[in-house]
Amino acid sequence: MTDLATAVNHQIRLAARPVGNPKDSDWQFTEEAVVQPTEGGVLVRTLYLSLDPAMRGWMNEGKSYIPPVGIGEVMRAGGIGVVVASKNPAFAVGDKVSAGLGVQEYALFPADQIKRAGLVKIDPRLGSDTQWLNVLGMPGMTGYFGLMDVGQPKAGETVVVSGAAGAVGQTVGQLAKIKGCRVVGIAGGPDKCRWVVEELGFDACIDYKAGSVRDGLKQHCPDGVDIYFDNVGGDILDTVLTRINRKARIIICGAISQYNNTTPVRGPKNYLSLLVNRARMEGIVVFDYADRYHLAVAEMAGYLKDGRMKSREDVVEGLASFPATLMKLFSGQNFGKLVLKVAAE
Repeated sequence: MTDLATAVNHQIRLAARPVGNPKDSDWQFTEEAVVQPTEGGVLVRTLYLSLDPAMRGWMNEGKSYIPPVGIGEVMRAGGIGVVVASKNPAFAVGDKVSAGLGVQEYALFPADQIKRAGLVKIDPRLGSDTQWLNVLGMPGMTGYFGLMDVGQPKAGETVVVSGAAGAVGQTVGQLAKIKGCRVVGIAGGPDKCRWVVEELGFDACIDYKAGSVRDGLKQHCPDGVDIYFDNVGGDILDTVLTRINRKARIIICGAISQYNNTTPVRGPKNYLSLLVNRARMEGIVVFDYADRYHLAVAEMAGYLKDGRMKSREDVVEGLASFPATLMKLFSGQNFGKLVLKVAAE
């Protein structure tokens, strides 16, 4: 057990706003003494951090759904940790928790920041630590509410999911199958496509690296697309828009293909297809559904337990590897939900 009186908190801070791909000089490695919580506060030791495409947007200056990470601040990240000191009756030493921990080994939460940071206890009986960062965590909640609230799937409809082997995509596809839909994934590489079909139960998967997405959609969606869950934006979004049905729903979750662009992000060229087909395109920001997370967790934990849903994580060890590991998201190297292991339990 670490002696907190002498423990050092290693941190990674944003040193500069990246232009294009984040580089080593955009990060600052710092350390500071671990501080005990004051009345009502909680100290958490980080076990695992969630690495998500949204982190790239958080580094940019400008108006968004959440304020940017400030220069010199610890990089924002959600994670799973264990309470190591508490002066709050709602949290006991040894409790497993989920929160915005930041890219650091210890996170201190004064009483007035607990709610803002989303510090909540998790139930290890419902899933593993890494599953609580995947299907039971922010990606799973994004997939669930994006599909169910925005997409409103009906049995027999055709659902297309880009980034199908990623954290959000794997949840969306499996959930759509459970709800009785035909599901076609779009992913990069034969291994990912094989996995989403053979392991996750998608009806088909289009390998965008090996062939034409347009041809793949013609083959696997002969009756058109009713719901498109978009994680990538760019050319793939444009292509899917040419195949949508009347009253189709397009869920805009992310645009990972454009996050590191040094030129202005462009909108879809084929947006008039929305007009012709009386279709709807709507964004999903998961934080809007925070008061209902527990309902989605309960439902999907049941699917995990009965085997109808699987959860794959790509775990990389070591806080110091964060800058390089983050870049796996933008090159498509991760296979499943990308997680950084910071400490052993």
